[in-house]
Amino acid sequence: MPLTEAGIYAAALRLIDEDGVEALTMRKLATELDANPMSLYHHVPNKEAVLRGVAKTVGSQFRTVTLQDAPWQERIRLLATDFRTLAHRHPKLMAYSFSHQPDFIQYDDPFWSALTAIVAATGVPRSDVSEAAALIVAVAVGVLTAELNGSLHQWANLKPPGLAADGDEPVDVRPADPDQDRRFRLVMDTLIAGLESRLAADRDGQGAGR
Repeated sequence: MPLTEAGIYAAALRLIDEDGVEALTMRKLATELDANPMSLYHHVPNKEAVLRGVAKTVGSQFRTVTLQDAPWQERIRLLATDFRTLAHRHPKLMAYSFSHQPDFIQYDDPFWSALTAIVAATGVPRSDVSEAAALIVAVAVGVLTAELNGSLHQWANLKPPGLAADGDEPVDVRPADPDQDRRFRLVMDTLIAGLESRLAADRDGQGAGR
C-alpha cells in the first residue's frame, strides 16, 4: 500500500499510544508501516514534523455536543469535559503536546472555534474574546497535564504541615484516581465563577459610568 501522510500519522499515533513519544523513531515508524525508512522522508522531513501532524490529526477529531440554547456556563463545562476525554484517550501524545507544542491549538481547530464562540456569547467584549479563551485553555491544559503525569493526585494527597501522622505511607502516584472527575469539575466551576464575577464587575462599571 502506498505511503501517505495520513497513514504515517495513524501509525505514529499507534506507537505513541503504546510506548510514548520518546520511544518513537523514524526507523520504528518505518517498521510499523513495513516501509523503507528513507521513504518516509518523501512525506515528512523529521520526527518533529510527524508529531505536529499527529497532534493536528488528533485535534481535528475533537467533537462536542452543540447546545446553542444552553447557558454559556453549561456549554463551557461540556466543551472542557469533551476536551479532557480526548486528552485521556491519547494521554502520552497529549501530555507531550501540552508541554512541547504551544501551537497544538490553531485558530481553525474545532475546539478553539467552539470555545471562542462560547466566550463571545458570555458578553465579553469582542476585543477580549481571544484573551479570555486563552486563559481558559491555560487553566484546563495545566490541570490536564497534572492529571496525566500523576502530579495532581500526588499534590491532592499531601497533608498540610503539622497534620501528617508518623508512619504515614508514601502517596500512591498511580494515575488511577476516582477523585479526578470531581477535581476537574471543581476547577471548571471555579473558572466559571471567576468569569461570571468579571462580567458582573464590567456591567457594574458600565452602569456607574452612565
